[in-house]
Amino acid sequence: MSRDIDVLVLGGAGVDTIVHVPQLPLPYADSYMIDPGIRTRAGQTGDFVALGLGALGLRTHHLDMLGADPEGDLVRALHRDHAIPLTDVPQPAGTKRAVNLVGPDGRRLSFYDATRTHPEDRLPEPTVRALATRSRHAHVSITQPCAHALPLLRASGVTISTDLHNWDGKDPYQEEFSHAADIVFLSTAALSGSPERTMRAIAEHGRADLVVATAGAEGAYLLADDELTRVPPVTPPSRPLDSNGAGDAFAAAFLYGWLNRETPQRAALYGAVAGAHACTVPSTETAPITRGELLSRAGGGAA
Repeated sequence: MSRDIDVLVLGGAGVDTIVHVPQLPLPYADSYMIDPGIRTRAGQTGDFVALGLGALGLRTHHLDMLGADPEGDLVRALHRDHAIPLTDVPQPAGTKRAVNLVGPDGRRLSFYDATRTHPEDRLPEPTVRALATRSRHAHVSITQPCAHALPLLRASGVTISTDLHNWDGKDPYQEEFSHAADIVFLSTAALSGSPERTMRAIAEHGRADLVVATAGAEGAYLLADDELTRVPPVTPPSRPLDSNGAGDAFAAAFLYGWLNRETPQRAALYGAVAGAHACTVPSTETAPITRGELLSRAGGGAA
């Protein structure tokens, strides 16, 4: 079968309610007057990666569970508006939701609704298998029930990436994903000590050839060919507004470079550029960096 999908994105579809707060941490008070207000919009980690990949010209397909609810309709509309094919499996518990408190400096604090998934949830094996055999690569979100799809993806022969987000280097739930992926992204936010120890443990105990640890305004770390290098931060093109989605933008742009046979260092530069761009986009909007913008800001030849 022809591999007519560049990247299959599994999981991470949902809706966020954005609440701008005067500071984080937020002191206790009976009430706050919020300006610019409260807004609910589609877009969680898998959505942002899928839209980021699509904006860079990669043929992208998104697979996840969605509810028959207004939140699910928002997610479906988001994909229609951005021309990203979406296969949504019915989720009786409803579409994933979160509330993000966003401070004036762009930092966020997220609350995820744990009632929107059940331990017995599964993505249908025939659907996963059929989409995987059409795909060059699969990016797997750590949302339930994607862990159960990892053996099917591996059996299909597709390469796999995942983002562990703010993993502490110990939780066995994220560890399962780290061992199954060829490319592993994570944040340094919850790591104690040097990120290098966790990154090398991922490579040693799993399949990963590439491990990337993002460190916010300090840039990122790249482990490739057993060598750890620093990825310098990129200055955002305008004032940073919100860090929400920056890690997803980094992953999408890195995968764009990697799938176009760029060096890991060049792919990481793409990631840094895209992550910086994402920080300038208000949390209530969805505007991933385009291929032209990425290549212009990264300099050099077109991928």
